[in-house]
Amino acid sequence: MSIFDSTPLPSIDKGMVYLVVDDFDAMCKVTVNQLEALGAEKVLTARNGAEALRILRSEHVDIVLSDWNMPVLSGLELLKAMRADPKLFALPFVMITAEAERHKVEEAIASGVTSLLLKPYTSTQLHLRIQKAKNWKPRLGSTNVGRLQGANSAQSTTPSVKSLTPARPKILLVDDTPDNLLLLSQMLKADYQVQLARDGAKALEIVTSDSPRLGVAGHMMPGMDGFEVATRMREHPSAESIPVIFVTAMTSVDARIKGMDLGAVDFITKPVDAELLKPRIRNFMRYVEMRKDLQAEYDDMVDAAQLRDDVDRITRHDLKGPLSGVLGMVQNLIQDEDIGHKQVAQLRLIEEASMQLLNMISLSAELYKIETGRFVLKAAPIRIGEVLRRIAEMYRFTYAEKQIVVSVDTDMPVGAEFPLAKGDATLCYSVFQNLIKNACEAAPNSSKVAIRLLDQSPIKIVIENKGAVPQSVRARFFEKFVTHGKEGGTGLGTYSAKLLTEAQLGNIELNVRDDTNTTTITVTLPRA
Repeated sequence: MSIFDSTPLPSIDKGMVYLVVDDFDAMCKVTVNQLEALGAEKVLTARNGAEALRILRSEHVDIVLSDWNMPVLSGLELLKAMRADPKLFALPFVMITAEAERHKVEEAIASGVTSLLLKPYTSTQLHLRIQKAKNWKPRLGSTNVGRLQGANSAQSTTPSVKSLTPARPKILLVDDTPDNLLLLSQMLKADYQVQLARDGAKALEIVTSDSPRLGVAGHMMPGMDGFEVATRMREHPSAESIPVIFVTAMTSVDARIKGMDLGAVDFITKPVDAELLKPRIRNFMRYVEMRKDLQAEYDDMVDAAQLRDDVDRITRHDLKGPLSGVLGMVQNLIQDEDIGHKQVAQLRLIEEASMQLLNMISLSAELYKIETGRFVLKAAPIRIGEVLRRIAEMYRFTYAEKQIVVSVDTDMPVGAEFPLAKGDATLCYSVFQNLIKNACEAAPNSSKVAIRLLDQSPIKIVIENKGAVPQSVRARFFEKFVTHGKEGGTGLGTYSAKLLTEAQLGNIELNVRDDTNTTTITVTLPRA
């Protein structure tokens, strides 16, 4: 349970079987521990979507909690595979993710996700998602399976026509002539909620309190004409965006220009032609709805951006300090001669997971400093060979499903010490983590990712994999947001690698050979 929870949570269903899917071992354990603290007695785990599918097809599972971005088969691909499988279609699926892009969230919702849980989250939030998932029913239309199942039980699952019928939009008709109001009202009442006003004062009262979607106003009225009504509307926050159609006998260009300046979207000339008026109003109502939806979308995007900023601040300030302390204690324990080899191996895994998490936290802040010219390098000697071997060991495990061989070779004599690079250890870790991960993702199954450390000045590190970078992205390979063929790819991996390398006074180059179908990244760093 989170230390921020002030009251104990009720236990979740102990009899349910939970499947946690996450390629990052530390995060997987966090979710498992939270589930067990909430009362779960049986929790299964999988490292990626492919492994999860095998478990789902061989063992009973009641609910899936999956990370989004994973190698081999992502969380979204796992979700789609489950929703396309008649035996797994109705299984609740909670996506645990840091994703906040609207189009990706929309895709997950359209694919039939039960719930989205944004990182970081508390035990309370996890508990609420699980309780919601217990009562979740698959939505009609989310997949082909759903449509087939819905067709076989239409009476019990299809909402009534009445519940699908939206409320008719409101239109305000303003005219001082009762006959004109009656005529317009009769034309429109079948499709709209019609509100009537015989003068400008009454019209302003309605638009500032009830907010109709469209105003249809007579131009020539005593006391306050249509132009003055429109002028006053533009001065009121509740009415300033309501479009107006003027119904008028005036045809002068000056009158039309004045009306357009006041927000008129059209002019209808008297006598009114019903066959002309109705489709024009219908088209403008569509415009009003589209504008409303677009504004809502922009508001949501702003809210999502604010959420990312808030989460980023929380992550940097609240997690970085304690995590650095944990990492320091682990490294001290590793140096303890009384610790056995088995325990040292386990501590190394904890160190690796902590380094990876600390790197993720630090990276966004450091990139921002580099991009804005505020980064100051504090260079120190780095055992670059050990960094490469730790990363290689981690990705051998992660990409075991693809049977990728990840090797680290040197041009030094057997038993010789690795050369020391000069730079920032955290930045170096991020550079090679991104580059080696990209190589493993791009490499075909049962192939090799070769990492060579060359004892030169400057020190040279060469990373080579099968699979040539497509011609279309080679010239922009290190640019921001450039990605190709990766589900959930951000296009920041190679961009950040270039910036972080150059910030350490190093250099990075891409070389692609179509004749051998290979991609090679060469990084040089100053020698300590």
